[in-house]
Amino acid sequence: MNTTTVNAEKISGFKLPPLSELLTGALVSSAIRLVALPLAGILAFLLLWSITAQNIDTSLGKFPGPAAVMEQFNALYDEHQRSREKEQAFYERQEKRNAERVAKDPSYEPRIRAYTGKETFLDQIITSLVTVMSGFLLAVAIAIPLGIAIGLSRPLNNAINPIIQVFKPVSPLAWLPLVTMVVSALYATPDPVVAKSFLVSLITVTLCCLWPMVINTAVGVAGIDKDLVNVSKVLRLPALRHVQKIVLPASVPMIFTGMRLSLGVAWMVLIAAEMLAQNPGLGKFVWDEFQNGSSNSLARIMAAVLVIGVIGFLLDRGMLTLQKLVSWDKSANQ
Repeated sequence: MNTTTVNAEKISGFKLPPLSELLTGALVSSAIRLVALPLAGILAFLLLWSITAQNIDTSLGKFPGPAAVMEQFNALYDEHQRSREKEQAFYERQEKRNAERVAKDPSYEPRIRAYTGKETFLDQIITSLVTVMSGFLLAVAIAIPLGIAIGLSRPLNNAINPIIQVFKPVSPLAWLPLVTMVVSALYATPDPVVAKSFLVSLITVTLCCLWPMVINTAVGVAGIDKDLVNVSKVLRLPALRHVQKIVLPASVPMIFTGMRLSLGVAWMVLIAAEMLAQNPGLGKFVWDEFQNGSSNSLARIMAAVLVIGVIGFLLDRGMLTLQKLVSWDKSANQ
């Protein structure tokens, strides 16, 4: 029997595993990669955190472990519920008094006064999200058109690039006093539509969001394939049509890279701005708890830190999902 016959017998004797076994193996492998490994990492982190916390003593007691932080999450939610109950009772009493006044005097025009209770932790989360998205969207409206103009025009790039390079490394905390003074000078009104602290945080976030978006947009536009530019010239597309049909689709990946970087910077900057500007968001919550110095303050601050981290992660994932929806490149997954 020659070698060819032996190899043929081995090949003919080889059997593929059943399809069900292949699918089961693939599912198990996917489950390990997507669920088991991240879960193991989280459990290891919680264990390390718990052991480390027991060995750290501060002026306010033990450093909070996972159990203490979870307890404060429950306490913060209970505080929110009690605040909502007080708010509802406040409006019910107000409606009752107004109804009685109108019954006695039909010409009386009832007034509804707003509830002025202290913002809860959940309210401060919403305030921070509104502020960061407002500042981010304002930066998008400025940075992307500017980046496209810089990418399309080399003279404009040469003129503006030095300004960008000078202001890009400036710390957001350096902008905050300047923004505060300008807002206080220009927004002097006895009945403001929005609070000055909100405007200060919003403008500070916008200033720090601009540079990553401008730079990435300009680089993406300047790096468009020359063949696409030549096609546009052959078709004699007007300038706006050229931007719409050629520039934007080709530079979307770089634009969204800049937007993701800017949103991450915006979220970090906002917390510091709220701490100093006293805008009623998560930053102010952290600062107030630090100043409070109660036995629960460290656990409440740690709860806020975890919330800040989770929200930052979700904002980044949301931006990545949006990029996949509008981009021709569906392979981006990081």
